[in-house]
Amino acid sequence: MGQEYFSMEELGEEGLRKLQVRCLEILVYFKKICDENKLTFYLAGGTAIGALRHKGFIPWDDDIDVFMPRPDYEKLTKIWSEVADTSKYVFIRSNREHNYHHHAASIVDVNTTWIEERNVNNDVPQGVMMDVIPLDGCPDSKVRRFFQLYNAFKFAVFNVQRLPENKNKKVYYATKVVLGIFRSKRLSDAIWISAEKRMTRYDFYMNKNITELIGEVYGMLEKHPVEDFSTTVDVDFEGYKMPLMKGYDAYLKSVFGDYMQMPPVEKRVSKTRLIYGNFEEPFSKFKGVYYLKGNNIK
Repeated sequence: MGQEYFSMEELGEEGLRKLQVRCLEILVYFKKICDENKLTFYLAGGTAIGALRHKGFIPWDDDIDVFMPRPDYEKLTKIWSEVADTSKYVFIRSNREHNYHHHAASIVDVNTTWIEERNVNNDVPQGVMMDVIPLDGCPDSKVRRFFQLYNAFKFAVFNVQRLPENKNKKVYYATKVVLGIFRSKRLSDAIWISAEKRMTRYDFYMNKNITELIGEVYGMLEKHPVEDFSTTVDVDFEGYKMPLMKGYDAYLKSVFGDYMQMPPVEKRVSKTRLIYGNFEEPFSKFKGVYYLKGNNIK
């Protein structure tokens, strides 16, 4: 039995570093698969900031995010089970057969356990994971852009199908009302599947700009010149060379402002709500113990 953790406070610096190492292992394996199959990806968000500011993880960060152009993202979805070692790393993305209640795709280390409060009632892989976020073409027309964002919001609400964490009260209660009206799982799934199809109809390479339709609202509202994502540059990340989009500075400034400036001390904390963590035991061992307890199965 490996070391057990029941909160982020209990994890401490030593446990956090163990988590980061597990996340790094996923990233290194993911890069290997992408290199072998000629797939493009870029470090994203806090992972990109960490590479530039710390040459690795932001010290208090507990996850890894990467971007992929939509065509590469779709190809990865199709080939992962054929080219990857699925006895260790599985690729999960919501589809018609299974909703993982997560609007990005993830690579999960199935030999670990990482159960967060948001997933405690969901029958999904509960290991340490890395998120893979697609980037889509952004239409020039303001009307088409409005409807693209409209469908992106529908996708987010009906795919995840839970109340948002760390959002303002207006977003929280608006989501609560919508989910209260559309209670049917079959109808909710039909809505997000249709919304995903509509929001991704604009080709990544055939538009002047691209956009991040999956993630935080501030990122969804931004658009970036596709030229900034046409090639990659390598940066150091925990001793490995990892790719950033060539226009990383413009991207990060538009979304995060002065990203090289350290945030106030009170904001240097994780937002994760941990229920149970164990880096040496598979999550399946704890089904019915720390997640999916009783009849709370969704």
